[in-house]
Amino acid sequence: QVQLTESGGGLVQAGGSLRLSCAAPGRTFGSYAMAWFRQAPGKERVFVAAISTGGANRYYADSVRGRFTISRENTKNTVYLQMDSLTPEDTAAYYCAARRGGAHSQSLSDYDYWGPGTQVTVSS
Repeated sequence: QVQLTESGGGLVQAGGSLRLSCAAPGRTFGSYAMAWFRQAPGKERVFVAAISTGGANRYYADSVRGRFTISRENTKNTVYLQMDSLTPEDTAAYYCAARRGGAHSQSLSDYDYWGPGTQVTVSS
């Protein structure tokens, strides 16, 4: 079992930045592909970004590419999401997810573990 805990959410003005963190205690963190998803009120949860086990490969949704950066520090069992140039359309609950096996995916159903989420609100 992998327990994920997100942090770093909050209220920010449009154009601002936030960095989300997701901690996953345990010795197997490095064997999981990690991803961030988000869910706006009344909408489905959607893919934001993913990173391979070693961090060499990163994938982004078109809506965030060039503004968001996913990274990980396996020595700290942590994955990050740096979010820059935020807009009100980025307002959502952000969820960290882990997938056994190391291959990334943009599909929610491919991820085995989820955090409880952290709220990001961008004001105009």
